[in-house]
Order: sequence, then structure tokens, then C-alpha cells
Amino acid sequence: MQVHHLTKTDSIAGKFVAQLRDISIQNDRLRFRRNIERLGEILGYELSKTLSFSEKQIQTPLGKSIQFLPDDEIVICSILRAGLPLHQGLLNYFDDAENSFISAYRHHPNNDEQFEILVEYLASPSLEGKTLILADPMLATGRSFVNVYNALQKMGTPETIHLVSIIGSEEGIEYLEKELPEKTRLWIAAVDEKLDKNGYIVPGLGDAGDLCFGNKLQH
Repeated sequence: MQVHHLTKTDSIAGKFVAQLRDISIQNDRLRFRRNIERLGEILGYELSKTLSFSEKQIQTPLGKSIQFLPDDEIVICSILRAGLPLHQGLLNYFDDAENSFISAYRHHPNNDEQFEILVEYLASPSLEGKTLILADPMLATGRSFVNVYNALQKMGTPETIHLVSIIGSEEGIEYLEKELPEKTRLWIAAVDEKLDKNGYIVPGLGDAGDLCFGNKLQH
């Protein structure tokens, strides 16, 4: 798997990541969602450099211009609910893409630290021969990405697979490298060293879904 680590090189993206992490800023939900969206735009731009392009002739008011436009049939699949702002950032740039939505959440069957990832909802077009972009802002253990990829296989085999995330753990990335097709590409803003005993990224930023949309109902 090829890993493209955005903040390994200094850029404005580092400012947006810092604001997402900052406990004095992140409780502004509108700003938090917008920063995820902006990072989705930046990661989408970087991802676009790997797509296939062909020459097109464009008529302007004063003549003709040759431009190179992307050929890929793109499907953006976001993991609900935290993936929605990231999905919008990608869709801002890939505005003619098809869209897929899937649920994946942590289920604690014994009400302890052990959990499994459950996938219960899927709405997707065919993926056969297309470019699949899987979007989830937090790459912790990596199991959400893998379970979602497995659930999507009944929708066809994509030509290429891109994963887009904001913050990930080294452990989660290593897991994806073992479980996903070799040619998968990961586009990620920041990589942290470890997970805590509950499987959350440290230092991370907390629960992205709650910070985007408010606390979940507890059962």
C-alpha cells in the first residue's frame, strides 16, 4: 500500500490539523466540520494527480484551448457519520462523482474495552471498473476500513482504491497494509504513534463524530 502523508511536508494543511486537535477550538462544531472539509479538498487535490487524464479541446469566446481532463469514473464512499464533512470536501473537487454511504460503528458486546466493527447500512452504485475513494476521518485500528471494503465487494470490483483520512495510527496503517489489495493508496493528513487501551488514537483529537455532530445516544 502506498501511503501519502500530507503533513510530512509543511503546508497550510498543518494549521487545519492543529485546529482540529486543539481542545480550545474543536468544540466549535461548525469550524471543526469545515476544517475536515478543507482537508478533504486538499487531500482530493493531491489524489487527483494520480488519476487518468485525456486531452480535450475547449471552445472559449476568443478561440480554442487544449485542456487535460480526468477520465476516471469516481465513487466516493463515506463511513457514517463522521465521514460526512470529509465526503463533502472530496465532493467539492470531484463534483461529478457518484456517491456511496455506509455505516460502521464500534459495538461493545460485553460492555468492556473489547469491541467489534459492525456494518449495518449500505447504499452504493456499482463499483465495477471504477475508482473507489473510501473516506473516514479517523484511522484507528483500521478495522472500519477493512470491514467496509469487504461489505462493498458485492457491488463489484473497482479498478483502483483510494483511502482518505485525516488522522491515523501507525498500527492501523500496518493492519491495512496486510488486509487490503497491494495497490491501494492511502491519503492521510497526519499519522500518530499509538492507540490507547480503548482503541483511540493518541494524541489524536477525540471522537470526530461527536465533535462534528454532538454526542451519541447511549444505550
